[in-house]
Amino acid sequence: MNNELIFCPLGGAGEIGMNMNLYAYGSENNKKWIIVDMGVTFADDSIPGIDLIYPDPGFLLDKKNDLLGIVLTHAHEDHIGAVAHIWPLLNCDIYATPFTAILIEEKFREKKIDISKKIKIVKLNGNISLGPFNIDFVTLTHSILEPNGLSIKTPIGTILHTGDWKIDPNPLIGKNVDEKKLKSIGQKGVVAMICDSTNVLNPGRAGSELSVRESLLNIIDKQKKRIIVTSFASNVARMETIFYCAKKTGRSICLVGRSMHRIYKAAKQCGYLSDVLEPIDVRDSSKINRSKIIFLCTGSQGEPMGAMSRIVDETHPDVFMEEGDTVIFSSKMIPGNEKKLYHLQNQIVKKNINLITEENAFVHVSGHPNRDDLKDMYSWIKPNCVIPVHGEHRHLKEQISFAKEMQVPFSLQIENGDIIKINPKKNAEIIDKAPSGKMFLDGNIGVSSDSLSVKERKNLSLNGYLEITLIITNTGKVKKPVISFKGVPKNEQSDGIIFDLEDMILSTCKTFSINNKNQEKNLTETIKQNSRKIFREKTGKKPYTNINLVRI
Repeated sequence: MNNELIFCPLGGAGEIGMNMNLYAYGSENNKKWIIVDMGVTFADDSIPGIDLIYPDPGFLLDKKNDLLGIVLTHAHEDHIGAVAHIWPLLNCDIYATPFTAILIEEKFREKKIDISKKIKIVKLNGNISLGPFNIDFVTLTHSILEPNGLSIKTPIGTILHTGDWKIDPNPLIGKNVDEKKLKSIGQKGVVAMICDSTNVLNPGRAGSELSVRESLLNIIDKQKKRIIVTSFASNVARMETIFYCAKKTGRSICLVGRSMHRIYKAAKQCGYLSDVLEPIDVRDSSKINRSKIIFLCTGSQGEPMGAMSRIVDETHPDVFMEEGDTVIFSSKMIPGNEKKLYHLQNQIVKKNINLITEENAFVHVSGHPNRDDLKDMYSWIKPNCVIPVHGEHRHLKEQISFAKEMQVPFSLQIENGDIIKINPKKNAEIIDKAPSGKMFLDGNIGVSSDSLSVKERKNLSLNGYLEITLIITNTGKVKKPVISFKGVPKNEQSDGIIFDLEDMILSTCKTFSINNKNQEKNLTETIKQNSRKIFREKTGKKPYTNINLVRI
């Protein structure tokens, strides 16, 4: 039976975030699998009580004996955030470069899982061999340390999985894009390129961290009072820039927020940030004149528990703002965060604090390729086929159009769950569909997206809660029910709702044989439906309703 090369995304195709990609090689009933990345996305207000969402790994569970490993391209949460949640179901080796490995180990340490024997550290530009897959790590540039593309060599041909990348001629920290290696890969032939599509709609180039540094130094140098900068903690180059600006302007620097300290520590451990100021402890920051300090904070997306929000809300124990201070958001606004971020920024302005964002100053560059960056990659790799990922459907479609402009022979638009056969010298093709979906991290428990707990919480958040306790004596007498409700609107017209409920309950009970326990379910269900009807008529709401029947 002929062997085949398969690609299947379980996350990240048709969306930005939650990246998880499968590759397989072998015959129909005997394939070996690898996973590239295993990330999360963040929930919005439409899913109350849920913070993280990650791909459903169900498709993989019966294949775990043929799973050769998880290969991680870089340490952003949308690429590694699900590892600690999914790995216990798979128990396979994990391959990552040093910086990513440190952050992965920390995630497992928090879950009290010893991963030391399972995590395999790959040197920069290193190589690993996993069954039929020979994988070269290729150094790229991005908005985090040690981003890697993967050249995946198979008996069918070579796939270039770009991961997240851009072309930054001056990344400030870490190495430049390994153009020589990419050109060499292209010269040997690439059957398919699985490519980042985030910024395909943007003309020109993504920009350089050096340009941001120059602009931020100019901005910071002009400020007279306290400066608070918020950025993505994972952007170590941006972190180093703020250290650089602090030193150049004669200011001390203080890190605020758990993630900021975690990334700083990991970077130092890997040999980065070796020549920067020593940050002062936040508890000592009050000893420094407000004109001589910079705070670098988490919370650039308006996260309620982020350091920036706590400072603005005046709930942070050590950091505060005063009129005339300056807040710089050195980051982009992630789609979906507009409401909470604009609210936060409006609160800052109301306090007469100077607000600087990407809307009024040059304070950020993206970590993803614009069209000119993509043009270079296409010219180096010259793939036979392009399969866009890491983008919404509009990005994937545009990437296909752009690939045609670049004279790429074939392209294929896909979505999560598509099982794609990679063919040498012709187009890839969708041959099947794998079950795919989303898992919600509910507290510390992973539940399916159609979980009853999620549905109940949505209902509670929209309609409120009603609880009725029906008390029946051993003589069959129905006592006055105990009624309570939460989250239901009230006014003068709705005040009589309890009397209406009591009347309905007593009259309903008369239609049933109270002492017949076989009728209890029908009785409680009838009371539930009638109660919801009364509430709907009186309040316009149909609360989540719980009926307790107690015999005494």
